[in-house]
Amino acid sequence: MTTTSSPSEYLVICRGQWDKTASREQIAKVIDQFYVWLDRLVDEGKMKHGQRLTYEGKTVSRKNVITDGPFGESKEVIGGFWFAVANSLDEAAEIATGNPCLDYGLFLEIRPIDPDIATAENTKW
Repeated sequence: MTTTSSPSEYLVICRGQWDKTASREQIAKVIDQFYVWLDRLVDEGKMKHGQRLTYEGKTVSRKNVITDGPFGESKEVIGGFWFAVANSLDEAAEIATGNPCLDYGLFLEIRPIDPDIATAENTKW
């Protein structure tokens, strides 16, 4: 378990696609439930608001090649991001388990936010 001395922020990335067997009404209801869940956790200081992402985008790679994206070939859509405030990565993941969208095809990736700037010494090769 990764433990820190004071609460840190963890990026919560929402991935996946809605369950194809769910109706529009079910998806609308679970989105409403998500915002109730998120607002409660924000009020408790356990989450911070992020943003929903649109479906369009671009990718930029070597030699400044710009292509449509960001997920042209991917079956997995990144739909948005939020921030968990927790004492460890395990605690941040536990907070995320309450997201009602998990029952409808989406999944979450939780990543610690590194407060240090990147250097050659602290970057994994």
